[in-house]
Amino acid sequence: MSLKEYRKKRTFSETPEPSGRTRTRPRSKHPIFVVQKHEARRLHYDFRLEIGGVLASWAIPKGPSLNTAERRLAMQTEDHPIEYASFEGVIPEGQYGAGTVMIWDMGTFETEPDGEAEEQLERGELKFRLEGEKLHGGFALIRSVGAGEKRWFLIKRKDEYADRSWKSDRYPRSALTDRTMEEIASGKRRVKLLR
Repeated sequence: MSLKEYRKKRTFSETPEPSGRTRTRPRSKHPIFVVQKHEARRLHYDFRLEIGGVLASWAIPKGPSLNTAERRLAMQTEDHPIEYASFEGVIPEGQYGAGTVMIWDMGTFETEPDGEAEEQLERGELKFRLEGEKLHGGFALIRSVGAGEKRWFLIKRKDEYADRSWKSDRYPRSALTDRTMEEIASGKRRVKLLR
């Protein structure tokens, strides 16, 4: 797991994104996850899991789902620094991924069985539980057979959090700041009230 490709694609003097570093030790015993809604050339959701000192990342065009009947395409992208989990803002025109980024969901996760994330990624099937603001319960990331190393599917596993009527667009506000995409793009500030 490396940040080499991430850094190669960005000019940090021109983008507010963090340059970050690969961590040699886990941030805590509870690794984090973040889902960032990203209005770039096309709207998509970036799904990131803290694994091996970085955020392993997948672009999900339709966003994650709690509907067990839906397999969501998840294209693996470059690893991102852990510091990226708190990035919400606008990537300027001319920079890689230009557009508005919202922290749509965030929280912690645990692999099932615990502690085998890197080994499971190598095998092409990662099982985990999320504890986020919007996403909860068991999920699996499954690498597509014969379609290249980067094509995966994110699948909700059957449990008490499964919801066949799930629609990600029902949740238009940031899990961090309670702002909409439009408010983030305009630079409007808002303080999220604790529930």
